[in-house]
Amino acid sequence: MKKSEIYFSIALDENRVPEAISWRATDAGEKIHFAKAINISLWDRDEAGTMKIDLWTKDMPVDEMKYFYIDTIGAMAQSVATATSDNVMAKKMRDLCEELMKHMEEEKQKDKGAL
Repeated sequence: MKKSEIYFSIALDENRVPEAISWRATDAGEKIHFAKAINISLWDRDEAGTMKIDLWTKDMPVDEMKYFYIDTIGAMAQSVATATSDNVMAKKMRDLCEELMKHMEEEKQKDKGAL
């Protein structure tokens, strides 16, 4: 059986707030990649529930965090369609992404008007 591993490294400041997030995967070579945020969800087979890890560096802007979650929902929509063939659920998730993007654009316009 082939084995693949993903490693995450989190550098914390004195208050245990993430300053840097890096990762590498054994299937992708030894190159270390850097990220501003990670969102990991695991389905615990014993508890039949989701376990989550959400981390972001203190230099990640709030608007990028919002886009990160919109992108995550969009990727999950594709996964739902691929894994379950439930295109109705996938479409509803994509529709939510569109609604959230409109919200982000409205926020941007408000911020421009406030300047």
